[in-house]
Amino acid sequence: MSDYPADLVRTRYLFDGSPVTIRPIRAADATLEQDFVKHLSPDSRYKRFMSTLKELAPGKLKYLTEIDYERHLALVAIILRDGQDLEIGVARYVANPSDNSCEFAVAIDDAWQGSGVAGILMLTLIDAAKARGMASMEGFILAGNDKMLKFARQLGFTLHRDVDDPGMVHAVRPL
Repeated sequence: MSDYPADLVRTRYLFDGSPVTIRPIRAADATLEQDFVKHLSPDSRYKRFMSTLKELAPGKLKYLTEIDYERHLALVAIILRDGQDLEIGVARYVANPSDNSCEFAVAIDDAWQGSGVAGILMLTLIDAAKARGMASMEGFILAGNDKMLKFARQLGFTLHRDVDDPGMVHAVRPL
């Protein structure tokens, strides 16, 4: 496991001016991550995990929070709510076996969709992936997820219907 990349911790501002901390996830964030996933609407959970899970199984939670920060990087968006950290979004990439490309995933709490947090997370993630030697980033998006398809296009991803699965769209972007 690589050292915690403190250089990726930053304060950004949402469209309404609210401050949000963007930082790499830590193993100690397991409860925060679990609460975040439980709080997503069933629709948002399905769009992110492509299954109907209600919470993360222990092994999955460990996989999502105990990362190496190089081949697997997750950035969380944290706001302070009643003196407590609240996760409102997460974006991650995992390197493909080729090592020079990676697959991304992003999830935003339903109440914070449209706040600007997804763009902040993804642009930070793209920069970090580039800095770690990734040449391209890809993702798989449900064909019916119009908001995510539009967002991916805005971020410079090229979209193609998945030939093996017409219900999926393959998004690819050179870094």
